[in-house]
Amino acid sequence: MDIRVIIQLHELLMAGRAGNSECLSQRLGISVRSVYNYVTFMKNELNAPIIYNTQTKCYHYDRDCELRFSG
Repeated sequence: MDIRVIIQLHELLMAGRAGNSECLSQRLGISVRSVYNYVTFMKNELNAPIIYNTQTKCYHYDRDCELRFSG
């Protein structure tokens, strides 16, 4: 996982500009499969409340989300 992609994805989700997998793929410069992998990683490992709205066909946060990275 590339932390830069996670940060970009988080920023898009926070701004409400994530769109669907194809849009994210283009915006992040990664494959659609990688988008799914990043979303799954963020949900499972970072507890990010990401959901996919089937009506708007967009990913977004279900509630406020603040990701913190410590080393």
